[in-house]
Amino acid sequence: MAKKTRTRGLAATPSATAAEGGDATFPWSTTNLTAPTAVAVALFALLVRVLVSLAPYSGQGTPPMYGDYEAQRHWMEITLHTPTAEWYRNTTANDLSYWGLDYPPLTAYQSLAHALLINVSLPQSVALSSSRGFESHESKLMMRWTVLSSDLLVFFPAAIYFVWVYFQRQVGVHGEERSAPWLLAMILLNPCLILIDHGHFQYNCISLGLTLGAIAAVLSRNDFAASILFSLAINHKQMSLYFAPAFFSHLLGKCLKRENPIFEVMKLGFAVIGTFAVVWWPYLHSIESAMEVLHRLAPFERGVFEDYVANFWCSTSLVIKWKKIFTIHSMKLLSLITTVFAFLPSFFQQLRAPSDEGFLFSLLNNSFSFYLFSYQVHEKSILLPLLPASLLALQEPTLCGWLMYCGLLSMYPLICRDRLLLQYGAVIGIFLTIFYSPQGKHVKGANRFSTQQKALMALGLICSVALHLVYLAFEPPKRYPFLFEALIVLFCFSQFVGFTFYTNAKQWLPLDHSSSMRIKKDL
Repeated sequence: MAKKTRTRGLAATPSATAAEGGDATFPWSTTNLTAPTAVAVALFALLVRVLVSLAPYSGQGTPPMYGDYEAQRHWMEITLHTPTAEWYRNTTANDLSYWGLDYPPLTAYQSLAHALLINVSLPQSVALSSSRGFESHESKLMMRWTVLSSDLLVFFPAAIYFVWVYFQRQVGVHGEERSAPWLLAMILLNPCLILIDHGHFQYNCISLGLTLGAIAAVLSRNDFAASILFSLAINHKQMSLYFAPAFFSHLLGKCLKRENPIFEVMKLGFAVIGTFAVVWWPYLHSIESAMEVLHRLAPFERGVFEDYVANFWCSTSLVIKWKKIFTIHSMKLLSLITTVFAFLPSFFQQLRAPSDEGFLFSLLNNSFSFYLFSYQVHEKSILLPLLPASLLALQEPTLCGWLMYCGLLSMYPLICRDRLLLQYGAVIGIFLTIFYSPQGKHVKGANRFSTQQKALMALGLICSVALHLVYLAFEPPKRYPFLFEALIVLFCFSQFVGFTFYTNAKQWLPLDHSSSMRIKKDL
C-alpha cells in the first residue's frame, strides 16, 4: 500500500511523468514558473517574432506615403534633426501632412532613442528630408531590431512578472490544471500583436508592455508603481486610455475602503501628475506648445472611422450613414456618450467591490467599450481588448481562443494588403498548437458545451473560414468593391458584441464565496 502511494505521488510531478513515459515532456502542468521554463517559452516567442519580421511591412515599395513603416522611420528622422519644440509643429523641416507625429511625447522620445542608434551605423536612413521612403535591406534589419529589442525589454519582462504575480496571488480558478508556462505562452504568442508589430510594423509592445506591468503591479499591491507605469503607457500611445476607467475605478474603489482614503487618493494622484509632468516637461512652458501636441493626438477631422473596422459605427454605417447625418462635432459627442454608457456597468462594479479577477474582467470590458463605440478607432485597436483576454486565458480559455481568432479575422484585409498571408497562417497554426497542447487539460476540460452551443460554434467557424476563402479567391462586384470587407466586419462585430455581453455578465454575476472572501485580501 505504501509503495502504491509513493508511485502516485511521483506520477503527479512532470519529471516523474516524463520518466515513466520514457521521453521528456514540456512541463505545462505546473503552477511554478521556473527560470529555465520562462526562458524556453520566451525564446520560442522571440523566434516566432524574428521569422515574422523577415516578411514585408506596411507600405513597402508603395510611394508616395508608403505606410506605417515609413511613419516610424520618419519620426526618427524628425526627432533626431529638429528641436523638441518643433516635433509637433508644422515647419519647413517638419511637414505634418507627411506622417506628422500623432502620438504622445514618450513615443517621440522612443523614436529619438532609436534614431540615435541607427544614425551611428546607417545615417542615410534617418537623414533629414533626403531619407523619405528610404528602403534598403540594412535599414529594414535595423528597424526590425528596434521592435524586437523593445519587445524584449518591455513586453517580455512584464508578461513574466504578471504570470509570477498571478500565481503568487492565486487569481481566478484553482486546481491542478492551472499552468503557468501555458499562460505565459498565451500572452507572448498573441498572434495579432506579433503580426502588427513585427509584420505590419509598429511598437504596440511598448505601450501594452507598460500596461501589463501596471496590471501586475496592481495585483502585487504596488498601486503607486502601477499608477506610474500606466501613466507612461498613456504617454506612449493615447489608445491606452481604453483601460483608464478600469484602473481608475479599481484603484479608487480600493482607496475608499482603506483607513485614510484621502491620503491614498492623493498619493496615487501625485504619481500620475508627476509622471505626466516629467514626460510633458518640454511642452509645459506655454499653453500654445501643449495645445499643439494635444491637437495632434486628437485628429477629429478624420471622422469617426477611416477604414473598415469591426465596431458599432462602421458596422451600422452600412445602413445608417453616420458621416452624412451628423457633423463631426455631433459624432464626437455621440461617441463619447455611448462609450461612457458602455463602460459604466463595469466601472461601478469595481468601484463597489474591487477584486483581482474583477479588475481583469473590467480591463476587457472597458477596452471593448472603447473599441466598439469611441471616435477614430482603427482595426489595430483590437490589440487592446486582446491583452486582458490573454490574461484571462485560464479562467476563460474558449473566450480567449475564439477572441484571438476573430481579432485576426478582423485584421485579415490589412494583412492581405501587407502581403503577410503566409505569416498569418503560420502564427494561427502556432497559437492553436500551443492552445491545444497535449497536456492542455485546462483547455479541454474547462468548459462543457451543449449540443446547441457546439453547433453554433461550428457554424461560426465555417462562416469565418468561408470569409477567408471568398476574400482571397473572388473579386467583389464592381458596384460593391468593399463587399467582402463589409461581410468580415459584420461577422466580427457580431462576435465582439456577444463577447461584451458575456464578459460584463461574468463581472457582475454574484461572486462565489471564495471570491467574496478574497475581496478584503485584494485591498
